[in-house]
Amino acid sequence: MRTEDVLAAIATGLWRWDNASGVVTLDAEAARLLGLPAEPVQLTEAAARSRFHPVDWNEIDGVVALAVAEDTLAEARLRIMDGHGRVIRTVRSRSKPLIEGNDYQLVGTLQEVAEPQPGTAARTPVTGDWRRSREAFLLDAGRALAEARSTAEVLRVAASLSMPGFSPDGLAVFGMSGERLTVIGHHGHGDGDEGPFTSMTLDTDYPAAEVVRTGRAIYLPTEEEYARRFPMTWPLARRFGRHSWAFVPLVVAGRTMGAWMAAFKHPVAFTPDERSVLTTVARMLAQALARAGVAESERELSLGLQRTMMPVLGPGIPGIAVAARYVPTGGGLQVGGDWYDVIRLPGGAGPGRIALVIGDVQGHDVRAAGLMGQLRIALRAYASEGHRPDAVLSRASRFLYGINDGTDDEGAYGGGRFATCLYLEVDLDSGVVEIARAGHPDPAVRMTDGTVLLRPTAGGLPLGIDPDTDYPTTRLTLEPGETLMICTDGLLETGGHDLDSGWERVRKLLESDTGEDLEELADRLVEAVHGPGSHYTTGPLADRREDDIAVLLLSRQGTAVQEAPRRTMMTVAQAEPERIATAREQVRQLLHDWSDAEQVDSAVLMVSEMVTNVLVHTDGDALLVAEVVCLGNARRLRVEVADASDELPHRRHPGEMASSGRGLILMEMLADTWGVDPRGEGKAIWFELHESAAG
Repeated sequence: MRTEDVLAAIATGLWRWDNASGVVTLDAEAARLLGLPAEPVQLTEAAARSRFHPVDWNEIDGVVALAVAEDTLAEARLRIMDGHGRVIRTVRSRSKPLIEGNDYQLVGTLQEVAEPQPGTAARTPVTGDWRRSREAFLLDAGRALAEARSTAEVLRVAASLSMPGFSPDGLAVFGMSGERLTVIGHHGHGDGDEGPFTSMTLDTDYPAAEVVRTGRAIYLPTEEEYARRFPMTWPLARRFGRHSWAFVPLVVAGRTMGAWMAAFKHPVAFTPDERSVLTTVARMLAQALARAGVAESERELSLGLQRTMMPVLGPGIPGIAVAARYVPTGGGLQVGGDWYDVIRLPGGAGPGRIALVIGDVQGHDVRAAGLMGQLRIALRAYASEGHRPDAVLSRASRFLYGINDGTDDEGAYGGGRFATCLYLEVDLDSGVVEIARAGHPDPAVRMTDGTVLLRPTAGGLPLGIDPDTDYPTTRLTLEPGETLMICTDGLLETGGHDLDSGWERVRKLLESDTGEDLEELADRLVEAVHGPGSHYTTGPLADRREDDIAVLLLSRQGTAVQEAPRRTMMTVAQAEPERIATAREQVRQLLHDWSDAEQVDSAVLMVSEMVTNVLVHTDGDALLVAEVVCLGNARRLRVEVADASDELPHRRHPGEMASSGRGLILMEMLADTWGVDPRGEGKAIWFELHESAAG
């Protein structure tokens, strides 16, 4: 038997549409479906077009264009018109574009489909609903439910679904709490209407309870059917004025997690097609609710972690303002190893002392969060015992090394988790800050005139690597009106930055401060990296959240000194010649608004020479102090480099090939004034530059 005969036996016709020639070829069955004599025929495109409803022909153009572009099937439902413009039948077309260069032939089938009879799907027909295929509706519903991020959003999406031909006007989602039925959410009912249906036992004579017990759907097309099958609970449902109900199980991974009720004010026959749509939507709804439940649990865990990390200060600390932020990474459980803390320290007269701590345990998982919690408690205990900053970090490093036991997750020696940490002890009366650093980014200070400097501090290895590591202490003074910022590397490196470029981004934000309080400044710092707070959970900006962020701001209150000098100070040790580059950068940052760029270059060159000479010609470290002082309408830079050697520098006459001996010559040429001052132990060489009027 020929293929055409088989298709004709099942009322299916074949057609071919040649786009290049504009000829449409029909077999006998296809011709009959188009209202023509039942014999093979070739038509012009215009003649074929006259047999279809004009609205449908316009729609099929888009369907065919998409199929050609994606090399997929073109599917559509088309109304067939007779010569008098009356609809005689509806056919379903499934065709495949065969592309030939820039042209194509559309080859496919035509099959008659039955339209729903009045009253079987909807009392009031909705114009155009029949043209929207079930597949298209399910794709739209699946996409919308997949994008919902919370249970409330899932329920809103479910309430807005317009099913093809039979949209419900009342919805309810039932879940389980132990052996009882609960109403997770509902739509189309008043507040409190869910009361009688909440906390039903699963053996209650109610459709949703039976669905949860058996895992099988229940369809109630009429009020009489409802009253017959569930006489005990029918009086509760009758008052809502509905005529048909569908109760469909919500199944995830083979387990029934609840039931979905769709109620209709018009009679619905629940044909196989309608049941198929309801069942498919219920599966998607169950998956969306399961995802939303997991996401909400993760967010609650993350929020709980954040709450435990927030320092408990009680009444405000006199003399300072503190602001802090923690934003978890966008992936996984949104937990990680970043933390901060503010600790009241014992002893001391007057306002007393506090410790600021910020750190980052390696990793972004539950183990990192657990180690972070233990390390935070240990640091609090060591600080509260009154240990100095270096001793606090030394003890914390031994503690972390001990709980790691020197092994990684697979048992390999030396692979335990480590943590970076910055520990600061602040004297609230004098503003003196003592800093110990364990592999963490340096602190930054915004001065009263808006200048922002990264404060280089001596440091040791991250905590947990070597139990015998020493952590040297760096001291600085925070003047009234100045703000100190400490942060984890997430604030600097998120967005594809390294530590240097990330710091430049943060420095510009701090310098552009318009006088807002610390809380507003903290928000602005985080938003510049992560976007607004509404996006801290998964969403459009999730791909930007590459690492956790912790940031802590401290501002010393009081009357700022007008025209206070800018000052920076740092030590360059014999064993750290690479810090000469940091010294140069410190001077450049100090002179960020200096009017003469050539003077800035000169100052940087002289600082490099002075510090290098100390490291080369002495056995001690170099102490750099630089300050900018206002003198009326002008400014003066004074830089001093001190060392412990009593040997004074002397002028030499280097030859062409000499690698040294030019330091004093450079200072004579570039500095306005310079000199060497003997000290009780050692000496200090200094120079001054007066800001030029030229820009």
